[in-house]
Amino acid sequence: MNSIERRHNITQLIIKHGNITTSNLVQKYGCSTVTIRSDLNFLHKKNILVRTRGGAIALNKITKEPSINEKLQKNISIKKELAKVVCDQINEGDAIILDSGTTTEEVARCLVKFRRLVVMTNGLNIAHNLLHSDDFEVILTGGMLRKKSMSFYGRQAEESIRRYYFDKVILSADGIGFESGITTHFEYEAILNRVMCDVAKEVILVADSSKFNKNCINNICEFNAINKLITDEKIPDAFAQKMESEGVKLIIAQ
Repeated sequence: MNSIERRHNITQLIIKHGNITTSNLVQKYGCSTVTIRSDLNFLHKKNILVRTRGGAIALNKITKEPSINEKLQKNISIKKELAKVVCDQINEGDAIILDSGTTTEEVARCLVKFRRLVVMTNGLNIAHNLLHSDDFEVILTGGMLRKKSMSFYGRQAEESIRRYYFDKVILSADGIGFESGITTHFEYEAILNRVMCDVAKEVILVADSSKFNKNCINNICEFNAINKLITDEKIPDAFAQKMESEGVKLIIAQ
């Protein structure tokens, strides 16, 4: 099979399945990883697919990034319930990282019941909601401000996080897919999220069920990199089973 035939075949596969992995294509076609990556890069330039870490996703499977105001209007009651459950996982005296996001913003509102916490965040909206929490320490990562998500990112943010060690990181996500893992829309935010996970003893992912079966192009981590997933009862059964097989503790907010 020459490169034209192989690339046509790959195109048909991604149209059919929505996503593909480099390792599976290497095995299927008996080519080198370099060759398959070249094929995927070629198809990426032709706007047939979008390259991801370890493979590719069909262009029509990539979710569009909403603005933070649009996110604030979605699933408000569910986010409030998720936030309560997240706070049940936090102990007095903990040092935590609160990732940027609208669900984590609800978590910030719930933290007022605590008296001794250290909270670091890259979310400007989250810091604003912690202004009246006089009894614990709030640390902003600093860095470049991305206005669309009201979040800080970049080398300064990464280095400021690396100076500390935390009990927990409360992580948000834009998409959760079987092949793509835990994903987000913005590359530098994915990088920052990985740093957060590296410096925390426990990784807690909070995401409502609308995030499942959605793919964004930037991988944050795989399922086995998180300790707990807090979501609502509409999580697809297949994902619930996958989390269990990966050793992730699943906590359902009723």
